[in-house]
Amino acid sequence: MTPDPRVLVAIDLGTSAVKAGLLAPDGRLRGFARVPYGLLLDGAPGRAEQRPDAWWTALVRGVGAAAAQAAVAGRIEPVALCVVGQGPTLVATGPDGEALAPAITWLDRRAGEATAAAAAAIGRQGWVVGLLGRARLLAALRPEVVERAAWLLAAWDHVAFRLTGVAAAALQDPAEAITPDEARAAGLDARIAPPAARAGSAIGALRAGPAAELGLPAGLPVVAGANDAIATFLGAGLTAPGQAIDTGGTSGGFGLYVDGPVAAPPLWTGPAPLPGLHYVGGAMAGTGKALDWLVGEALGGTTPLAELLAEAATVPAGAGGLLFLPYLAGERWPLHDPATRGAFVGLTLRHRRAHLVRAVLEAAAFALRHVAAPAVAAGLPFTELRVTGGTAASGLWNQVKADVLGVEVVVPRVAEASVAGAAILAAVGVGLVADERAGIAALVHVAARLAPDPAARAVYDRLAPEYEELHVRLAAVNAVLGAVEGGAGR
Repeated sequence: MTPDPRVLVAIDLGTSAVKAGLLAPDGRLRGFARVPYGLLLDGAPGRAEQRPDAWWTALVRGVGAAAAQAAVAGRIEPVALCVVGQGPTLVATGPDGEALAPAITWLDRRAGEATAAAAAAIGRQGWVVGLLGRARLLAALRPEVVERAAWLLAAWDHVAFRLTGVAAAALQDPAEAITPDEARAAGLDARIAPPAARAGSAIGALRAGPAAELGLPAGLPVVAGANDAIATFLGAGLTAPGQAIDTGGTSGGFGLYVDGPVAAPPLWTGPAPLPGLHYVGGAMAGTGKALDWLVGEALGGTTPLAELLAEAATVPAGAGGLLFLPYLAGERWPLHDPATRGAFVGLTLRHRRAHLVRAVLEAAAFALRHVAAPAVAAGLPFTELRVTGGTAASGLWNQVKADVLGVEVVVPRVAEASVAGAAILAAVGVGLVADERAGIAALVHVAARLAPDPAARAVYDRLAPEYEELHVRLAAVNAVLGAVEGGAGR
């Protein structure tokens, strides 16, 4: 029987890299590539910008590599393309789709005051208010750029505009989009408010120029994307209350499905991408990036990650009495403190690099537990955690998460769930499946399930309260260190 040649081109415009995947309608990953890029961190304290042209270069390379990989196994026939991505990240976009300045990413700590002002001006909170705050920051830093811009777009909307020539604010719920009146109330031009489009709806066709660069057919339907966290909910296969997700990736995040709107402060709540369900959760700032930092910057990048993980597996739960705080980019949920900092606490001469790696793995799990705590305290069902992203490739890390949180960990067959979620949206957009739930049934399958180990769980139950209090104990020190970094100590 000849394999179905149809593929869904799914792209996640992440913080550290573009991930490009070609998935068959049954969920088989025909080709996948990850192409990294960097952040622009120099200059003003808190700056975190990126060059959208670097996104495009990586996207072209990633799609080409994934397509070449897929073609090895037979003919491919792309049927739709969808881009999801990081956010709130803002791009000042010219009329031809060019980026007029570096994008101000969601990691940029300078945007906090502007975002608070924007929220006060329009009287609401939400993801898009973070985009509005970054627009205010850009207007203050580079007013000439805002003046020249045809559109101020979210990251995935910028790329979709470059692909199709159609400007749209692609959101899970178009009603959440910033209105022209809200943009003006926040002191901005109405260009912050392009027409809204629902995630999973077709927004345009791939233009000839970008098609040639990507090696894809001109006219290919391009489907509206969403924030990559929402895409990850879909790609992980969450369908029922009690199921939760570790979004993996650079930042990390936790989301728990519930059967209706609930309040579990300080967790964010909103409608899930499946009708009738909601989620509570929050996004961290850098739990995934912390391991990259340790391996690359702190340890010099000379030892393969697989070797380091094998060493960490020889260290018992608790990392030999060592705790790590993964707040290398401040922290979002549950602390909402951009000034907090990372730390190793409890170092002794007995600790080796294996202990450091183990402590970083455990910290990511403690961070998930910390974010989940209000939901658990509210009595919301929490029965399983689905792990996704590159972190899900580590059996050790998956087991640590099961042990720290005390729930079964489920590993999807396609661990790059944001890419799988983009494929589901693409399938919906061209009618391959009836809706997102049908897309999950067709494209998402489970590879493994891991139960908690009671002995390790006992160790982590003892350490978790200490982890959760450390940022409070170190707050005064962090304030002094932040002043020194900003130049006040010189």
